[in-house]
Amino acid sequence: MADGAQDPLSRLRDAADAACTYLTPLLAMETLRRRRMAAAAAQGAAAQGAAEGGMNRLLHARKLLNHRSRQITTPNADTLYTDAWIDLRQGPARIALPRHGDRYVSLALMDMWTNNFAVLGSRATGTEGGRFTLVGPDASAEGLEGPVIRAPTPIVWALARILAAGPEDMDAARAVQDGMALETAPSPENAAPDAGEGTRLSDWPEFLAQGARLLALHRPPAMDLGVLRRIAVLGLGPEAAADGPDAPFDPARFSSAEAAAIADGFARARARLMRAQGPRAWDGSEAQGAWQGPPAKLGDYGQDFFIRASVAVGGLGALPLEEATYFRATSVGGERLDGRRPMRWRIPGDRPLPVDGFWSLSLYAPTPEGEFFFVENPIGRHAIGDRTPGLVRDPDGGVTLHLAHDDPGDARRANWLPAPAGPYDLILRCYLPAKELLDGRRRPPEPEPIPTEETPK
Repeated sequence: MADGAQDPLSRLRDAADAACTYLTPLLAMETLRRRRMAAAAAQGAAAQGAAEGGMNRLLHARKLLNHRSRQITTPNADTLYTDAWIDLRQGPARIALPRHGDRYVSLALMDMWTNNFAVLGSRATGTEGGRFTLVGPDASAEGLEGPVIRAPTPIVWALARILAAGPEDMDAARAVQDGMALETAPSPENAAPDAGEGTRLSDWPEFLAQGARLLALHRPPAMDLGVLRRIAVLGLGPEAAADGPDAPFDPARFSSAEAAAIADGFARARARLMRAQGPRAWDGSEAQGAWQGPPAKLGDYGQDFFIRASVAVGGLGALPLEEATYFRATSVGGERLDGRRPMRWRIPGDRPLPVDGFWSLSLYAPTPEGEFFFVENPIGRHAIGDRTPGLVRDPDGGVTLHLAHDDPGDARRANWLPAPAGPYDLILRCYLPAKELLDGRRRPPEPEPIPTEETPK
C-alpha cells in the first residue's frame, strides 16, 4: 500500500522502523567517536599537543587488543590499530603512510555512514607509502598536492591495521605506526563537534534527537531521497520542509498514540537487527552451512540500509571484501557453538585457504546489545592464524585447531583457541582473499564436534 493510502499511525510506525534502520550506523559512529575522544583525553592526548578531545590526532594502540578492549565490537588480535577522527570543516588534511615492505598495512577512510570511501595501503596503493590529501564534501581541491580524496562527510574516521606477526615483530609494526603522519588545518574549531549524547540504544526520543543533529552535520547522499521522504513525517531530515532541514527534533509534537506507534516501529527494527546478529546470514536470511558468508556490499553499502545497520551493530568498521573477507559461524549442525561442546577446525594441507595476505580465526562472546568481544582465558589467546608462533602442523602440512573451554591437553594446547563455558561466535578473516573466495567457488571447511571419546578426561 502506498504511504498516501496508509492510516497515520501505520505511516508513523513504518517511518520509525525506517529511521531506526537508516540512522543506526550514524549514531554508532558518533558513539564510537566519543569513546575514542574520551580515551584520548584519559591518556593525556590533549596535553601532548592534540586538538581538544583528541580530534585530528593519530591515536596508536601499541599492543594487540584483548578481552579488556571494549571500545569497538569484533576487534581483531592480528594487527596493531592506529585511528584518527579527522575534521575537514576548516580545510584539507594530509595523511602519510610510510614504506612498509611486505608487511600487510591498510588505512581505511570511512564516512560517518560507515562506508569505506577509500582504502590505502598494501593492496590499493602499494608498499612504498605516500602522502594523500583529504577534502570535505563541498571543498575545492584546486591547487592541492598529491592524490586528492574527497570525503562524503565532514568528519572522517581513518582506521589503520598493521600486521604484527607475533611478539618478536611488535617493534617493527610499531615503527610503521611511528612513520604515519597527519596534518590538518590549525583552528580552534578542530575541537570535537557537539552532537549530543544519544546512542543507537537510546529510547526513540533521544535517538531521533541525536539523529537530527547528525543529519544536519553529515548530509545524506542524494540517492537516499526515497528513505528521507519516508522519514520526513517524523519531522526529521532535509525533506521535513515545514521545520527546515536543520530544525531540532521535537518529540512533544506527537500524541500518546503516535508516540506508541513510533516506539513500536523502533522495536520492530531493533528486533530485526538483533536477529541478524544470531545464527543466520547478515541479511537476516537462513545461513547455508556453519559459515555465514559476508554480504556483497560489505564496507560500501550503497542503499542496502539494513545490511549497513546490521554490520554497524555487530561489525563496525568492516573492510570491503577485496581487502578482507569475513566469515562468521554461530552454530554447527543446528546446535549453538558453546565452549562446553569441544569443536575442531581443520584446513587440509592440500587445500589451504586461498589468500594473498593471511588468515585468522577469532573467537568472541556475544553481548545482549548485539556486540562481540574477546573472552578472558588462561593462555591469553583470542585468535589463531597462519602466522601464530608455535602452531603445530598436521603430517600433511595442514592444521587442526581445537575450540573448547577446557584445556585439551599437552598434545593439542599449541593449537587451542579457548572458548567460554557458554555460547560464542567465530569470525574467520581472510585478508587479501583470492578470487575463488570472493565469488563463492571456495568456502572455508566446516567446524565439527570432537567425539566424546577423543576429549581429555
